[in-house]
Order: sequence, then structure tokens, then C-alpha cells
Amino acid sequence: MHVLVTGANSGIGKEITRQLVTAGHTVWAAARDPERGRAAAAETGARPLVLDVTDERSIAAAVERVAELDVLVNNAGIGDRGEQPADLDTDTLRRVYETNVFGVVAVTNAFLPTLRRSARPRIVNISSGTGSLGWSTGPNPQFDHRTGGAAAAYRSSKTALNALTVHYGQMLAAEGFKVNALAPGLRATNLNARAAELGGVPGEAAAAAVRLAQLAPDGPTAGFFSWDGTVAPW
Repeated sequence: MHVLVTGANSGIGKEITRQLVTAGHTVWAAARDPERGRAAAAETGARPLVLDVTDERSIAAAVERVAELDVLVNNAGIGDRGEQPADLDTDTLRRVYETNVFGVVAVTNAFLPTLRRSARPRIVNISSGTGSLGWSTGPNPQFDHRTGGAAAAYRSSKTALNALTVHYGQMLAAEGFKVNALAPGLRATNLNARAAELGGVPGEAAAAAVRLAQLAPDGPTAGFFSWDGTVAPW
């Protein structure tokens, strides 16, 4: 199986890469920074790939390099400074959406022709439980903005990503695609200070992404799943 993982130079993306390589798959470790990407690829046994998900030329160059692809893991993402929506400036919103939403669409669409040549194409979108409207509103909200943190740009970008997951999953189902989103849980990554201080083991979330990447033909599509395998509310 040939897999491409975006944002593979650190955190969950790096662990997804490591676990897929260990499972015997050929993995492209995609990163915006060439040096960090090469270092992560060398550490995990993957193939390095320079890919900036916000740059059309970078995406096109990556497509030219990857001749075979069975699985695309859209892991690259950025956070914000934790602002409430009333405190947001539009530049922050655009910056976060550029990577977390527009970048996913640009990369996915660019690699669709390659994925369509696969017998078992899979797309895994790394989302967030904080993007769940169900978990944000009740009946026992885990992520109420008043108690579970603001981060309106980041959280709403993940809600948008969830909606896109549904659209892609439904559109591509007849072609045998499995397209799903993952809520990885709070992990010790460099996404934000709280994640770095309080987060769990990235490998635990990575294992959930690997399961979605290896779904059987009768597996689910257009779904949103928590890291423990349970269905997450939209």
C-alpha cells in the first residue's frame, strides 16, 4: 500500500508515518520544511516529500513525484491563539482556514486522479473533537466555548473539514473510496501550548488513523470517529 501523510514531520503525522512503515507500507512523509521532512523520513523509514498544502506549485510538484497512491492522510493543520469569535481578525481566520480547510481540498483534489487508480482508495482527514457541534452543544457539552476553550478559528475550521468529509465520502462512495474524519483527542504535540502540556501519547491517535487508512471494503465512509473507534457526533 502506498500512503501519503501531510504534516508528517512531527506529532501525530510523524507517528502515523512510523506505524504505517512498520506495518510494511510505502509511505511518503510530506512536510513543508525540507530539512525537517528529511529528518522525519529518515527516522521513520519513509520517503521524504516537500509539500506545502497552501502552495499550488508545491502541490503540483508533489503530484508529479508520487506515481502510486492508495491512501491520503490529510494531517497538516495549524492552530490559533485561542480567540473567541468576537476577538477574531479576518487575517487569522484566513490563515487557519488556508491550511486546515483550503489546503485539504487542494491536496485531495490534486491527488484524486492518482487515488482513482488504486483498487482500495482511502482518505483520512485528521479533524478535532472540538469541531464537533454535538460535543459543543450538549447535552453534556465537552467543548462549550465558555468552558472548553475558545479557539474559534481552529474549531470552526475543523467543523468545516467534517462537512467536507461528508461531501467527499458521499461523492466518492460509488468508486470504492472510504473517506473519514478522525477526532484524535488532546495529544502532546506542538499544535498549541495546552496540547503540549496536557496531551496524551500521539501514537495512540496515530493508531486510530492507521485503522481508518486500512479499512476493509465493507468499512464505513463519510464518518467521524473518535480515537477509540467510537462514532463521534457531528
